[in-house]
Amino acid sequence: MGGKVLLMKTTFHMLIQYLYFISFSIVYILIICSNSTIVYLIWKHQDLHEPMYIFIAALLLNSVFLSTNIYPKLLIDFLSEKQIISHQACIVQYSLFYAFGCSEFLLLAAMAYDRYVSICKPLQYPTIMRKKTVIVFLTVAWLLPVSWLLPACQQVGLSTLSGYQKLCSFTLKVIFCNNSIYKLFCVASRAISVLGVFILLNVVVFPVIFIIFSYTKILIICYHSCGEVKKKAAQTCLPHLIVLINYFCLFTYEVIAVRLEYEFPKTTRLIMSLQLVLYNPLFNPMIYGLKMKEISKHLKRLDILEKTQTN
Repeated sequence: MGGKVLLMKTTFHMLIQYLYFISFSIVYILIICSNSTIVYLIWKHQDLHEPMYIFIAALLLNSVFLSTNIYPKLLIDFLSEKQIISHQACIVQYSLFYAFGCSEFLLLAAMAYDRYVSICKPLQYPTIMRKKTVIVFLTVAWLLPVSWLLPACQQVGLSTLSGYQKLCSFTLKVIFCNNSIYKLFCVASRAISVLGVFILLNVVVFPVIFIIFSYTKILIICYHSCGEVKKKAAQTCLPHLIVLINYFCLFTYEVIAVRLEYEFPKTTRLIMSLQLVLYNPLFNPMIYGLKMKEISKHLKRLDILEKTQTN
């Protein structure tokens, strides 16, 4: 009788694991398809080859990279009896997670500057936001998080320091490797803390201050402008602001939970983790696909074309 009960429990546990695996596999496919669809539309249509849309494509690609850093290992864990990861692999996952996360803020800063020039200096926009300027912004957004003014590596340096720390614990109560790995160290490292704060200021705090400054200038200009300018600002700036607020909340939670070692309730930790792996990468293509007029127009045409081909 006891053996049958144990078998039923094991079978039920396996069923739950398979359901999780199927659910998160579908979500991962949706993330890749939704983000890639918007990127494809921007790449294909000449009228979307503008700095604003190129930055949106870069942001959505970044979401795909960030999800790919998390989902494959997460899906393997659902099918495994024990959720195990090597110390080196954990360091790599944690490094890529924060590198891509910081890139999001730098890309949003580039978007804010693009909107500032477009709305506040419309006549100078073609001169300022040239192809070369866009390439420089994209290069900085993807290189700065993994470099410290390019010569000395900042994220790589932080990862190297973390890799050499002696571990006194081998259990992480998280679904992927993040700053929680600091809790495994026998002794807190001052060098890691100082470098971590510098990176936080460099690629999160300063870009956010710049974004706030840019949008404040835009709001001031809109206040003294006609209705057409206000409408343009609302259509193009509102999606960026919504995405920014979402990212900032996630990073604030990370800092409070890990750096300040504040213990959030288990429900809060679960919601924030789900927001990162589920809501955030699915939310971005939706907000840009529905709220950006030109992208939404091409999405509707794509939908009509698919229906026509099906019929």
